[in-house]
Amino acid sequence: MKKLLALILAGAMALSLVACGGGEPAPEAGGEAAPEVVKMTMGTGGTTGTYYAFGGVIANVINSKDVGVEINVQSTGASKANIYLVHDGEADLAIVQNDVMDYGYNGTDLFAAEGKADGFNTVAALYAEVCQVVATKDITSIEDLKGMRVSVGDAGSGVEFNARQILEAYGMTFDDIEVNNLGFGDSSDALKDGKIDAFFCTAGAPTTAIVELATTNDINLLEIDDEHAAKLAAAYPYYTTYPIPGGSYKGVDEDVQTVAIKATLICSPDLAEETVYNLTKAIFDNQAEIAAAHAKGQELSLEYATTGISVPFHPGAEKYFKEVGAL
Repeated sequence: MKKLLALILAGAMALSLVACGGGEPAPEAGGEAAPEVVKMTMGTGGTTGTYYAFGGVIANVINSKDVGVEINVQSTGASKANIYLVHDGEADLAIVQNDVMDYGYNGTDLFAAEGKADGFNTVAALYAEVCQVVATKDITSIEDLKGMRVSVGDAGSGVEFNARQILEAYGMTFDDIEVNNLGFGDSSDALKDGKIDAFFCTAGAPTTAIVELATTNDINLLEIDDEHAAKLAAAYPYYTTYPIPGGSYKGVDEDVQTVAIKATLICSPDLAEETVYNLTKAIFDNQAEIAAAHAKGQELSLEYATTGISVPFHPGAEKYFKEVGAL
């Protein structure tokens, strides 16, 4: 009787485990076990920003494919915060500006006080964040900003460093302008109200704040010509030239050349080579699906992903890019 009871209990326990989904399903006879799925956390930005939306698209597309990777997207404080999250092992992936990752890797500018936060590798550059210099109609060049009231972004922001570096390429410093530290929306309102003459804005183009401003005010987008763009890139290799298409903003009918930095996917160096290889390959194999879900996916390409990057690629990403001839 005791032996029969033990057999009944053992059978019930086995059925319970199957019903509860305990463990991976056993492979069929002669088959192989399903590959282990690597779960990763991706740091992005605020929930209303492009980082969060685009990161969500990448996660949704990758998670729907059988590549052994599952991504969970987290809202964060964006670039600088994301560098620390990956460096400190609190996130596996993150989207950051490629200039800010250069600062973190080398312990300069935004990271000068805290020192290096270099515990991360590059996966791929994703899309352009455009350095736009917006001015009133009577200002037609960067040189014209001398003596003017200019918003250079929030104090300590990446935009402020972009503004400082662009002015430097033209032989100017913040001492040559009347500095205002305002965000994009406040800068737009201040120019509309005549409180400033120009402002710097680093964001995907067209940018909503500038679109809205151009509907009520005549504006100029100031060009950064080849000579000064080359000077800027020579000093800061994360900059690339970028033409803002004519018609992006009301009243700006011709293309305007400026420079851009890159929204870039980074990862923990502790991730396995195979994992990052599979992730990178899956992103580019499914570029069309990503682009269909988010406009910024249209900028995703092998050439764009591998240029203007000053932080070493993860070995898994490097393997993929070499395999397809991008590196």
